Amino acid sequence: MAGPEHTETAARQPVAVLDTPLTRRLDVIGTGAYVVDEEGRILAVNARARDVLARSTEELLGHDAHDLLHRDAHGQPLTRTRCGMRQAFHAGRTAQAELDYFARGDGSVLPIAWLITPYDIGGDGAGTLVLFHAVDHAPETGARPEPTSRPLPELERLALLAEVTTRLTSTLDVDEALERLVSLVVPRLADWVIVDLITERDEVWRTAVVHADGGTPVHRDDLQGPMPPVPEASPMPLSRALRGVASTVAGPGTYQREPDSGIAVEQRRLFDTTGMHSAAIAPIRSTRAVLGALTLGRAEDPVAFTPADLPLVEDIARRAGLALDNARLYQRQRKVAETMQNHLLPQMPGVAGLQMTVRYLPAPDASQVGGDWYDAFPMSDGSTALAVGDVVGHDLEAAAGMAQVRNMLRAYAWSQNEPPSRIVTRLDEALQHITDVDMATLVFARIEAADDDGHWQLSWTNAGHPPPLLISHDGLARYLTDGHGILLGAGAGAGAGAGTPRPDATTLIPPGSTLVLYTDGLIEAPGHSLDEGLDRLRRHAAALVHRPLASFTDHLLRRVRPADNEDDVALLALCTPSAAARADDR
Repeated sequence: MAGPEHTETAARQPVAVLDTPLTRRLDVIGTGAYVVDEEGRILAVNARARDVLARSTEELLGHDAHDLLHRDAHGQPLTRTRCGMRQAFHAGRTAQAELDYFARGDGSVLPIAWLITPYDIGGDGAGTLVLFHAVDHAPETGARPEPTSRPLPELERLALLAEVTTRLTSTLDVDEALERLVSLVVPRLADWVIVDLITERDEVWRTAVVHADGGTPVHRDDLQGPMPPVPEASPMPLSRALRGVASTVAGPGTYQREPDSGIAVEQRRLFDTTGMHSAAIAPIRSTRAVLGALTLGRAEDPVAFTPADLPLVEDIARRAGLALDNARLYQRQRKVAETMQNHLLPQMPGVAGLQMTVRYLPAPDASQVGGDWYDAFPMSDGSTALAVGDVVGHDLEAAAGMAQVRNMLRAYAWSQNEPPSRIVTRLDEALQHITDVDMATLVFARIEAADDDGHWQLSWTNAGHPPPLLISHDGLARYLTDGHGILLGAGAGAGAGAGTPRPDATTLIPPGSTLVLYTDGLIEAPGHSLDEGLDRLRRHAAALVHRPLASFTDHLLRRVRPADNEDDVALLALCTPSAAARADDR
């Protein structure tokens, strides 16, 4: 009566079977009786029970009572979710039923009435006593009534709905939500589940047809795909559900009549192919629209759905609708954000003598757009400007702020032939008055050829950003820590840092060197210090510097970005030509 489902009926488990004292106490009871342990395995059984069940002591002791004995009216194994005795067993309460079925040793099915109650078995733990006797409600041969379903007990129903809510609302991926929905309803409620969804173009798509094969969900791709349009006035169950009209119980006979639409033809094919004898069909709704229909079907399970089952199916479909609607809205926002990001982040200019590449990786759990950015553009004096920055936030507002910062920086850099520190100071002053950006970090630099020996000069200022990393052709890596000042927005008004001049720094970059500008999402990880992240970046960059620049950048991101990163990452890498390459050009 407890524990996992068994694929082999009544598999015997080792058990410390109580001996004759308990058996003698059961023998004085004038009806069939047995005692089970906390796992539902039979500890003792009286003679009356052995006689009625046509089973020996050895055939009973140590077996799981549910797997060994419990059956439905057709003699089929009774699933644990439909077993009223199991519910009482787990609840530790007294309960009884007027009609259930036990399997006898000769293969016949015995109609019984039962009573179950907690039972003290002494120092060996808690036990449960089951009393039963045969009743005269056995169906006549050849005239057995069609089994009918019994609604889930209220506690189990509430537990299932709570699980549906928790699991479906904890994902914002449509495909993942559907997989979770399938795993929740099969084989617990049905052995087939079908999900028909209405697309944004008002087309119906049979998204999932799944069969529980021995408890394992098997997708039937041959039954999935596009569906005919929804008829406006069809009385057929699926058509009504897809219009959001009502839930219905259906069977093969429902679709054997002359079809009134293409959907009815597809439904007939579905019932014929799957062998379903009963189905419960409910609309999948959100608060805004009908999203599709959920069908639970039974083929192997002989118990037919009844109208009493529909409220539970409707509750499940309603929760699925809310989860799918949230997932669709999220994916729509993500597409908008991705499009916006592609337009906001610029293409890199061609600079004679320099290789340059950029990468942007969105935050995995955010709206796929944030405040991290990169830029490179020609200056009026012939040098090339480089920038990497981070506007606080991870949403469309942060992305809009990022665009403001980037465009203002371009304007100041082009129009003012000034050192990087002075340009960033102008930008900081303007942010306070004409943007909604509260804080941001930034490295702004300019690079230009320095001499005929292949050296390049880099001048920069750093506004509270992680330092650039310079790697020589021989794999020596060092951070450019000079030129560091406060972040943008931190010196607003008369606060600390207001009026403090921003520093500039300059260095010569040897031939064949690689420069990496990046945002903190590349190096920060929960539970680890910033120094650890910087050291990890330095070591991997030194090891990868011999690779072509695009390969260097991709491998660096894969190796260095923390697995539990929750931030977006922008990266700009450039490489100066090696001495050998310069010689070949000559």
